Amino acid sequence: MAKPKITVIGSMNIDMVTETEIMPNQGETIFGSVFSSFTGGKGANQAVACARLGAEVTMIGCVGEDHFGKQLLDALKAEGIDIVNVKTVPHNSTGIATITVCDNDNRIIVIPGANHNLYPEDIMSLKEIIAESDMVLLQQEIPFVTVQAAIKLANELSVPVILNPAPAIKLPRELLDQVYIMTPNEYELAILLGLDEKQERTYEQLIELYPQRIVMTGGSKGAFYKSLDGEMKHEPGKKVEAVDTTGAGDTFNGALAVKLSEGSTLAEAVKFAVAASALSVTKLGAQSGMPSRAEVVRFMEAQA
Repeated sequence: MAKPKITVIGSMNIDMVTETEIMPNQGETIFGSVFSSFTGGKGANQAVACARLGAEVTMIGCVGEDHFGKQLLDALKAEGIDIVNVKTVPHNSTGIATITVCDNDNRIIVIPGANHNLYPEDIMSLKEIIAESDMVLLQQEIPFVTVQAAIKLANELSVPVILNPAPAIKLPRELLDQVYIMTPNEYELAILLGLDEKQERTYEQLIELYPQRIVMTGGSKGAFYKSLDGEMKHEPGKKVEAVDTTGAGDTFNGALAVKLSEGSTLAEAVKFAVAASALSVTKLGAQSGMPSRAEVVRFMEAQA
């Protein structure tokens, strides 16, 4: 079977990860336990996930004219990802994410840097690349006007789009109508719909409010989605020993895109994506923890 062609449009960052046993309070200084540095960014992470799970991947994004930019490009190239259309922005820094990991959870601050230099005209100049794709995978760590331009162009070319709406903002209805599948978590879906985040709602209630196709990630709970006939479905999470949850959502999105591009049903794709994301949290780092296709298949067979 030919590899599916997936174009990932999004951010490219260097992740600076600090591990600590306690989270500091305001104004407090504490000692952490471990510091690590990894290649990351939602776009680059999802590109790596797609490549390791069997896709032919093209990355569209921006890096700075610095050591970090070269590090990111080298890492993607080593995964067999096409980086020809990654733009190096002179006199600009590569994006950075500072991540604090505590008690199997993480808090992240992103400094976009060169990522904010990916413009709609960059996307329009790559029309042929997108036209040849089986799927376009997007996130929101690049300018929103660029996200909109990419979705519009993909629709004109009849190429399905998966949008991971993170960081979350309320999205216009006409944009939602053009997205093949939206993949928010519970928090992101509430913002996307313009709901009061403080009002408690069940997963089912949240998903019922979304008018189009949706797969909502639930962390250790797995994923929730609507079938084609509108019925609510739940794919339970897998029990694993979590080391670092950074990149689990990106692994999920990459796995979902690969399986759907191969012609799998939504149920099959979600099952595969839940297994892949579960495996990804068993290692430190976003990209370094992402599993291969063979690892996911073995894990699913063992679970069965």
